[in-house]
Amino acid sequence: MTTGDTLHDVELSIGGMTCASCAARIEKKLNRMDGVTATVNYATETAKVSYTTEVAPEDLVATVEATGYSATLPPPPTPAGTEPAAESTEPDEAAAWRQRLIVSATLTVPVVLLSMIPALQFDNWQWIALTLASPVVVWGALPFHRAAWTNLRHGAATMDTLISVGVVAAYLWSLWALLFTHAGMPGMRMAFDLFPSGDGGTHIYLEVAAAVTTFILAGRYFEARAKRQSGAALRALLDMGAKDVAVLRNGTETRIPIGQLAVGDVFVVRPGEKIATDGVVTSGTSAVDASMLTGESVPVEVAPGDSVVGATVNAGGRLEVRATRVGADTQLAQMARLVTDAQNGKAEVQRLADRVSAVFVPIVIGLSLLTLAGWLLFTDDPVASAFTAAVAVLIIACPCALGLATPTALLVGTGRGAQLGILIKGPQILESTRRVDTIVLDKTGTVTTGRMSVDSVHVADGESATVALHLAGSLEHASEHPIARAVAERAGALSDVESFENHGGRGVSGIVDGHAVLTGRLSWLRDDWSLTAPESLRRAADDAEAAGRTPVWVAWDGTIRAVVVVSDTIKDTSADAVAELRELGLHPVLLTGDNRRAAESVAAQVGIDDVIAEVLPGDKVAVIERLQRDGRVVAMVGDGVNDAAALAQADLGLAMGTGTDVAIEASDLTLVRGDLTSAPDAIRLARATLGTIKGNLFWAFAYNVAALPLAALGLLNPLIAGAAMAFSSVFVVSNSLRLRRFSPR
Repeated sequence: MTTGDTLHDVELSIGGMTCASCAARIEKKLNRMDGVTATVNYATETAKVSYTTEVAPEDLVATVEATGYSATLPPPPTPAGTEPAAESTEPDEAAAWRQRLIVSATLTVPVVLLSMIPALQFDNWQWIALTLASPVVVWGALPFHRAAWTNLRHGAATMDTLISVGVVAAYLWSLWALLFTHAGMPGMRMAFDLFPSGDGGTHIYLEVAAAVTTFILAGRYFEARAKRQSGAALRALLDMGAKDVAVLRNGTETRIPIGQLAVGDVFVVRPGEKIATDGVVTSGTSAVDASMLTGESVPVEVAPGDSVVGATVNAGGRLEVRATRVGADTQLAQMARLVTDAQNGKAEVQRLADRVSAVFVPIVIGLSLLTLAGWLLFTDDPVASAFTAAVAVLIIACPCALGLATPTALLVGTGRGAQLGILIKGPQILESTRRVDTIVLDKTGTVTTGRMSVDSVHVADGESATVALHLAGSLEHASEHPIARAVAERAGALSDVESFENHGGRGVSGIVDGHAVLTGRLSWLRDDWSLTAPESLRRAADDAEAAGRTPVWVAWDGTIRAVVVVSDTIKDTSADAVAELRELGLHPVLLTGDNRRAAESVAAQVGIDDVIAEVLPGDKVAVIERLQRDGRVVAMVGDGVNDAAALAQADLGLAMGTGTDVAIEASDLTLVRGDLTSAPDAIRLARATLGTIKGNLFWAFAYNVAALPLAALGLLNPLIAGAAMAFSSVFVVSNSLRLRRFSPR
């Protein structure tokens, strides 16, 4: 790529990938093209490609298709002012696997029972078994056969290759034995011998072919279901935006779909509605709740000339806004791109089974051929014995337990986690839990409750705090402002309000119990009502603001008499949770957009020494990246949309279940209870699940490695090989079930 070349970016949708090695193969092919830099993400089934003007997007698609996979370009953007096309329905991959699994399992169960229990074998039972097993081998295992053929054409081998070869070998050998030996005779019974009998025709392996297919289908079904759920983060993010908007045209309100909104249009936002897109307020004053985007609970006062952001909520009066950015240029869309970039940049944990299969599969196939040749050349046993030994090698190596190792442990681990309020999304996120040494905690909604509450009430000399809170709460009860709700809730029993008036986000006034009451900003009371605050209340308000809290001034009967301090509150369990995280060897860091004094105050109360404050939403990703560049393995706990990209960038993302859907979807673990003490429990459970998966994979391979020499030497009956394979599966499942005993502290 030469200096000065114009680069274009495109995201291709890739189809047909079955494992991480497929993504690596596509990525390698694309990067071999001149002027192309590509990153392929197996989890999201996309390829992010940068290319020069000398390369056409169609060339990229052709390269992927020549590699044996499908690729589609993104649809063209919808022009401003036009109706967006209806979204296409995504195919449910998990449903396709489930259909194959149900049909295959229904047919496999009687085949296994007939083959493994001699007492159930009646005359011509073997032909019934063949009839039932054939659809499983041909149709049920068709995805594996297709993948194996694709890999073969490109000189590669994966787990799909071993599955296909093992299933086909067992089936074809059984078919040969039924057609050309006395295995097909009416009185045939299949004895369970410890060693091969020397007459391979007396044994058929239909149960092996069917059972391997069914077990692997179960594994693929669980994997597809988890992958579909993890791919919904961007959809959840974009769904936050408004779906339609009331536009002012020729003095008349016209409600139109959001896709028809153009830059320069003036639209109306009523109380409680979402702001449709980024813009500037042209008329009206209000408080805007930006917590959906920022995670911070304090509303922002806006007036004509102030900028507002799409997807935030108008919590006060009627606003008229002129659109300045629409579509892909909005802050919401930019956050979506942050999430995408973070997900593409996160290294995928390539499954151990696939890595080993790249070497294991050719070795097993070669060993099977060598076994066949060795028996034919160096023994006087019948040809059937040579084939029996060769088939035993293939069967004992069939990766049934390998296919179950991950999904069974994940299924049990996630089931136990769900009981404890912990959701684990997939095996790909567990690897980092053992290595995590730093945990970054978002403040608002994670360490704190994220809900406004009254922190304290300060009154002038001779005044009653109870009276001040009652008058302020009664007046604020008529307001829709979030801070007003906090004051009203703290006040308890309330009186009726007369002559209530909202003064454009600066304050409210009214008559309560015969008193003329004012609550709001000091500047409003000073400038509009010529009231002077006592020095003691000024000091209390200054201290509150320095600590990141919000003072609400209260005056009645023409005198400022009190200050109600409103703040976010720390969760009762946060300090205990931080202590437990330290016990796990994790270094806690508090991350927030609040001012430093407020952040340090919260950190001191929960036992955190390292504070990163005054961070803009888009800069949270940069903080995570900086920690990772410093050599730290980072876990992130957050709850807001502004945390979503950081959660995706972190080596381990944990979302509070009380937070936004976007943060939850972008994370690796979800803490449903919204209690920070769930974080150490989640890390312990994730580590235990990962340890179980690795143990399962080790023993699955150990069975194969120990039994392969016995099979090659003719000391292992293929029926015993099938039983050993089945036993390895039982062992893997039993080992996984131990996770049900996991308990939190």
